Amino acid sequence: MDLASLGTEVCGMSAVTLETLRWAAEQFGACELGDARRTRRAVKVAAQMAADPQGSTPQQMHNWGQCKAAYRLLNEEDVTFRGLAEPHWRRTRNCAPGIYLLLGDTTEFDFGIHRQVRGLGPTGNGGGYGFFLHSSLMVAADNSEVVGLAGQAIFHRQPQPAGESMYARLHRRRESEVWGEVIDLVGRPSEGVKFLHVFDRGADNFEVFCHLLQQQTGWVVRAAQLTRNLLTPQGKQQPLKDILQTLPLGGRYELSVRAQKGQPARTTEVEVRWGLVNVPAPHFRTPWLKELGISSICMWVVEVRETKPPRGVKPLHWVLYTSEAVESFEDAWRVIGYYEQRPIIEEFHKGLKTACRLEERQYESSAPLESLTGILSVVAVRLLQLRSTARTEPDRPAEHVVPRKWLRALQRLRPTPRTNWTVREFYRQLAGLGGFLGRKGDGEPGWLTLWRGFEKLAMVMRYEESKAKCG
Repeated sequence: MDLASLGTEVCGMSAVTLETLRWAAEQFGACELGDARRTRRAVKVAAQMAADPQGSTPQQMHNWGQCKAAYRLLNEEDVTFRGLAEPHWRRTRNCAPGIYLLLGDTTEFDFGIHRQVRGLGPTGNGGGYGFFLHSSLMVAADNSEVVGLAGQAIFHRQPQPAGESMYARLHRRRESEVWGEVIDLVGRPSEGVKFLHVFDRGADNFEVFCHLLQQQTGWVVRAAQLTRNLLTPQGKQQPLKDILQTLPLGGRYELSVRAQKGQPARTTEVEVRWGLVNVPAPHFRTPWLKELGISSICMWVVEVRETKPPRGVKPLHWVLYTSEAVESFEDAWRVIGYYEQRPIIEEFHKGLKTACRLEERQYESSAPLESLTGILSVVAVRLLQLRSTARTEPDRPAEHVVPRKWLRALQRLRPTPRTNWTVREFYRQLAGLGGFLGRKGDGEPGWLTLWRGFEKLAMVMRYEESKAKCG
């Protein structure tokens, strides 16, 4: 079995193809860039970037000729962020029947304030220049396996005009519109497929819910405006925080809370409540909302409240709007479980910034940086999928899903008393090549150590094959 056949062996378990050129052909071979030669070049460039995500463009392209070809490609007017990434989005949305979570969020890319990069906009509090990327990451609802990106949009921040009136604000383009744009880009699910968009507080916006209704998709959205007036079943207006106080206790369970700045990870007890609410349209409406004519949306609300937080720690409190019917504790628990998958998209952002080092790229204008983001977004998904393969079916025999030649090569490099490795054991040993120590408190390996281990194993395999050919 050679390197070219590796992807077929592994894809039975996961959406990731390990051999980079085959992977790049799958993801970018259908790009429409105005010239078939550009598409072929995009496949080669993507394969080389996937083989060394952390490298700069000159490091990834190996020689000056390839580097110049990559620069020419990314600077072509017809080579755009959307043109490069859209084939991957279509592949993702063309999924098998089932329930899928669409994790949506925005991240900013700050290229600094001292670099002279044309076409960037302000970031943060105006202390840097860059652009923003809004992504919709699809994962399987039953096992959190990363399927891919279903849609994305890049936007540049425009400063709010001084003294702007409410009328003027409602009639100009606002950053919050990107949520609806990407929801519409993802579109309606195909037959046998159910989409559930999972958003944090940035999406607590009536227009976002309208876009979700139009696309016939479901949602789990964390509420941001607890003082917003909602309509009770009796038609009375009442603040959400007051309605929550009237909901009966539905159950309790233990929740694992991730570590945060200044707070270690902990396991805590939370109380769960739920009820039906009616969210009215805002008093001030945009022209689009007026034309749409939706006056209110009925949905369920689920509250998760920590009962005994550690001293000095702000208690956990989630209030989730959902289109899913919540009529029992099991229903509420399932909705909470969907929301708990949202941090996966933060790992995707980490992959773009840390593993792919997008903010460190030295380009002179925004256009090639945006095109590069189209390629590196798919590379970051690949890194994330590499990790998820070790978690979806950890106890399955590794020889069922890993090429035997690769399994035996890794066992020679990292011999253990056991030879019938599981998938989990294979990936932990693979991560060991990348620097993972595997101590009791280390948890499971991350995608970065897995990627480093895979690159080392691939290098050994290529050396052994070339040595065998030479006799």
